[in-house]
Amino acid sequence: MSDTLHELRKSVLEGDDDLAVDLVQKALGMDSSPEVLIGAMVEGIQEAGELWKENVYFLPEVIMSTNAFSSAMYYLQPHISAAEVGKAGSVVIGTIAGDMHNLGKMIVINMLQCANFAVTDLGEDVPAATFIEKARELKPDILGVGCYMTTTMLEMKNVIKGLKDGGLFGPVKMIIGGIPTSQEFADEIGAHAWGKDAIDAVEKCKQLMR
Repeated sequence: MSDTLHELRKSVLEGDDDLAVDLVQKALGMDSSPEVLIGAMVEGIQEAGELWKENVYFLPEVIMSTNAFSSAMYYLQPHISAAEVGKAGSVVIGTIAGDMHNLGKMIVINMLQCANFAVTDLGEDVPAATFIEKARELKPDILGVGCYMTTTMLEMKNVIKGLKDGGLFGPVKMIIGGIPTSQEFADEIGAHAWGKDAIDAVEKCKQLMR
């Protein structure tokens, strides 16, 4: 199985859609859990992100890697037990206003779903008012706010202010994440948790539900 997981990671890294799907199908036939497979896929796409930051990969390679990840996830989704979805809790997630990045958010969403969270994706470039509106309407356990540019970080404060003004902060826990964020920034603005990466974000969401 370790060889299959290694090949799956590599197929995502190299952007090979067909091979990624074939390997997921093969691994499922060997009774591997979706969560384990997603872990290998996340390693591949995170490595692609590192190569992009090092100027080894460029946008076309990153897009290919993302497409391979998405194709494999599309195949995996039906194998996540519908009866278990939502048992861990509910999350509303989006990328803050002014920020159109979605790769990190997409990985977090997929991993949350595999951890049996019910997830509502608000998309990208989401105004603070929309986060508040959806928190009031959907009453999630957790509100996840992503930020991938330093120029949009402070908008997260407005989300927290809106939650507090509406009496939602507390019943709704807020977790933040994204490249420019940190535990120190989360503490500064008063967020309940900070996710260092997708794996850490899922673990923090589990902790918030305990």
